[in-house]
Amino acid sequence: MDEQHVIKETELEPRRLDDDNCTKLAEVERLREEVRKLAALVRTDGLTGLFNYRYFSEVLGLEMERTRRSGQPTCLIMCDLDHFKSINDIHGHEVGNVVLTQISSLIRNTIRRLDIPCRYGGEEFALILPDTNLRQGVQFANRLRLIIEHSPISSGNLVLKIEASFGVHVYNYGDQSTEKEFIDQVDGFLYMAKQEGRNRVCHASYYEKLDGFGGDKKRSLGKWL
Repeated sequence: MDEQHVIKETELEPRRLDDDNCTKLAEVERLREEVRKLAALVRTDGLTGLFNYRYFSEVLGLEMERTRRSGQPTCLIMCDLDHFKSINDIHGHEVGNVVLTQISSLIRNTIRRLDIPCRYGGEEFALILPDTNLRQGVQFANRLRLIIEHSPISSGNLVLKIEASFGVHVYNYGDQSTEKEFIDQVDGFLYMAKQEGRNRVCHASYYEKLDGFGGDKKRSLGKWL
């Protein structure tokens, strides 16, 4: 008759926290958590909590590649706070940081879950909107512009009305632009918004993005664009 294993009472006892294996497992979990925190720091802007410029550069290229493969457009929006330098000059950088933090919160509360909000640098933000055509991107930019305009920011005894200018462009299937060229195009529309009086959204003509429509069809759609 084969010998049967006799279960000892010690085998039924739960492992103690000072058990060697448990200690190693706890250390592994601690290291994993540190790696997650470091990864977040590498891709996140410390002040605003939005993604940083480095992450923006990486993701934009990936989204443009996705457009080339799937045909779904990628919209890029550049947003710059109007007269932000005067806020820093008059009220100080601490107030300026409050403005940037609260504007970032407005952006996070306005975008969809799949959108990618980034701090591009200084008072400028870049928003990557996957699966978004030009018309949708412009509508979103105008909605965010109005939200910012009608959301005064308080800092101590100060109440500041903030306005912003926007440039919008779309990378479509078949486009040959490089990442730098795409960014420069959007930045050009942002510059146009500044030159035309600020607190506005500038973009390419909708007609330029109506691929597949003839001239008569485009003219018939004009009143809806």
